[in-house]
Amino acid sequence: MGTVFPNSINRPTTGKENPEVQSEEELDAGALFVLKSEGSWLHGGYHLTTSIVGPVIFSLPYALALLGWVPGIICLALAALVTFYSYNLLSVVLEHHAQLGKRQLRFRDMARDILGPGWGKYFVGPLQFAICYGAVIACTLLGGQCLKLVYKLYNPNGGMQLYQFIIIFGAVPLIFAQLPSFHSLRHINLFSLILCFAYSASAVAGSTCIGDSRKAPMKDYSINGSEVNRVFGAINGISIIATTCGCGIIPEIQATIAPPVKGKMFKGLCICFTVVLTTYFSVAVSGYWAFGNKAAPSVLNNFMDENQKPLLPVWFLLVTNIFALLQLSAITVIYLQPTNELFEKCFANPKMDQFSMRNIVPRVIARSLSVITAILLAAMLPFFGDIMALFGAFGIIPLDFILPMVFYNVTFKPSKKSLLFWGNTLIAVVSSALAAVGAVASVRQMVLDAKTYNLFANM
Repeated sequence: MGTVFPNSINRPTTGKENPEVQSEEELDAGALFVLKSEGSWLHGGYHLTTSIVGPVIFSLPYALALLGWVPGIICLALAALVTFYSYNLLSVVLEHHAQLGKRQLRFRDMARDILGPGWGKYFVGPLQFAICYGAVIACTLLGGQCLKLVYKLYNPNGGMQLYQFIIIFGAVPLIFAQLPSFHSLRHINLFSLILCFAYSASAVAGSTCIGDSRKAPMKDYSINGSEVNRVFGAINGISIIATTCGCGIIPEIQATIAPPVKGKMFKGLCICFTVVLTTYFSVAVSGYWAFGNKAAPSVLNNFMDENQKPLLPVWFLLVTNIFALLQLSAITVIYLQPTNELFEKCFANPKMDQFSMRNIVPRVIARSLSVITAILLAAMLPFFGDIMALFGAFGIIPLDFILPMVFYNVTFKPSKKSLLFWGNTLIAVVSSALAAVGAVASVRQMVLDAKTYNLFANM
């Protein structure tokens, strides 16, 4: 699947492709300072991988346990295929507008130019902000939980609370949030890509070791529960898989690539989805093979017995959690970029130097307050994962599965008799149905878990 689609290669361009970039006078401070177009396709691949691949893949064996072998593998393969196709469509639309001399740097810019001003200002912009900032809160919470697990490995009777670990973890993104631009994260995101392989290999090795030992549970691949619970379980499984492939910041990542952009994002997507295919399937298959329908929401929980004693060497669990912890820091910072860009647009002066005191002071204050607020919310709401599942249904699916199809069909207007038009339409319709059903399942889970909800709970 390349960046060549019907009706996309014969579009006229206005001379060279370099005019795709607006002059600096036309750019606001957010676009000028945060979304600097200085990166290569390799850098784009690093950013894409960090934004998509994360420790959430530890939940894939659980998703397979909710779906079964054949439906689970099919759903995982379809999710990877559709998201690759969807992100490629977004890239093609962005390239097309760039060739016409109007490079779009943000998701809301695309919605404004393609669907109308209201779509960017009142729908796509707020939706993307909610999803990205929600991801920052969720990653901060997960980071605190990872730190707590490391602490419990060495001090099982320790008295530190979850909110304390969240605050400790939050110090890292608080520092890295001050990096001036998205492009500044390229080396961090390369390290993040390496960490993806490291903790995925650890998860596969741990699952294989336990699954092949006498400590392994009896392998049962049947789906537990009543018929209603199995149906909602299957919906949750599909939602987990869709969420693991979600991104929501494809235009902002493409904005970091230096012109001419044609074909570069496709190469970056190839890097990213090589990591996706390698890590997702290995973790999902090895975890489900080892633990069957007893796979926990995080496969790392299966590395402990019923008495919370490790089934693997403590050092191995420690290293695996540290790998995940470090990568969570990178994910937190990358999803801060839309927030940073918005703050920069509101408070910075594009006519002054990026590193002038006039721009540095409001930048540091706004970004610090943003991270501190996320830390506070993560500490207050340790059940935020349930809320994020609802956000995912309403946000990730529209941004990553529905809007790319709509943008492509509206921009290139493929024939209504063509397979391309109806394929895009089918994906958009099915995704809309999944979003609605996923929202219902998320609300149901929130109702079931409501009795455990307490502010600052030590979960």
